[in-house]
Amino acid sequence: MRALLSLHNAIFGLVERVGDWLLPMIARFLFLAIFFVYFWKSAMTKLGDGFFGFLFPSDGAYIQMFPRAMEAAGYDSSQLGVFYWAVAVAGTWAEIILPILIVVGLFTRIAAVGMIGFVTVQSLTDVYAAGHSKWGHWFDNVVEYDPAIKGVGLLDDRSLWVFLLLVIVIKGAGAISLDAILCRIYCRDKSLETEMA
Repeated sequence: MRALLSLHNAIFGLVERVGDWLLPMIARFLFLAIFFVYFWKSAMTKLGDGFFGFLFPSDGAYIQMFPRAMEAAGYDSSQLGVFYWAVAVAGTWAEIILPILIVVGLFTRIAAVGMIGFVTVQSLTDVYAAGHSKWGHWFDNVVEYDPAIKGVGLLDDRSLWVFLLLVIVIKGAGAISLDAILCRIYCRDKSLETEMA
């Protein structure tokens, strides 16, 4: 039995050491493969026309972020105040910048925390402002979204999104990232280098 436990500990000790540097890179790759284009396309629908479209969100941005306020304003975003404009601009920029930072591995932990906040606000908007009738439930044997019921899988899906981002928050960007490169250049303290990468 002792030999079996030693073999088990040796194998999974190696798996754990490899996982320390591999897991954050897998998390970033999965974010790229699953979510990057989703958030990018969503952000592009929020940009206004012309060169300064990044400063003047489209009506689509306001409709996605403030569906009830836009309905009350007759779908005329010029009727909304500066608060709505500031939130729409900040949300659009966040939806563009934060995913890029995660994919390239720059300020990755901060970007992942920002994305967790973004997903939380997005989920709250989906449920309370956009009229999804249900969050869905854990432990309910339903794992996919059902448009007829609106939001059945929302809690399930968004929990997995946040878990993926938490892996990045906890483990960092990994060895192949701009964070790791910058830390190799600028970190004098070895403990800081381990913390950053």
